[in-house]
Amino acid sequence: MDSAWAGDLVNVVDVEATCWAGSPPPGEVSEIIEIGLTVIDPAAGERLARHRILVRPARSTVSEFCTELTGLTQPEVDEGTTFTEACRLLAAEHHAGARPWVSWGDYDRHQFTRQCQATGTPYPFSRRHTNAKAAFTEAYGLRKRPGMAQALRIAGLRLEGRHHRGEDDAWNIATLVLHLSARGSWPAPVEHLA
Repeated sequence: MDSAWAGDLVNVVDVEATCWAGSPPPGEVSEIIEIGLTVIDPAAGERLARHRILVRPARSTVSEFCTELTGLTQPEVDEGTTFTEACRLLAAEHHAGARPWVSWGDYDRHQFTRQCQATGTPYPFSRRHTNAKAAFTEAYGLRKRPGMAQALRIAGLRLEGRHHRGEDDAWNIATLVLHLSARGSWPAPVEHLA
């Protein structure tokens, strides 16, 4: 583990968003509908807690394709909180602004940036972010960046829960982060502007 994270708890984040088999219907845009978050202690090599925040979309609906992929339904996400409230919860209850954070690829970081800008919501995360997909690819000397499920197979680890479910994916990504940390292959977080 890099000393830049020594003593820090880290948030591992994975989002699911509204999606379609093709282009979005007219007037709809992809929006976050689930935020999965696993807290890890890299120094101890442990996953400490897992959380799930359901988010009610405001400018899109959950398609049949999205439900098949994620298991999330429109009635389920209708019970969720607003995106602005979800960001407030991330900051207040999960220390998102203070802790380094990790996602599998940069999609999650970019989706939050886009959605915060579109809604006027303060960006909830710290600028210390690590793209775990890039870190894994480099650590294993791969030419192509693997998906999370493929990375678990490469590392000899098993997938827990349902793939493409934010809470479960964050839990599995946390396993990969701790695996890389134990190998001494975890990079320092990169500072990003929100």
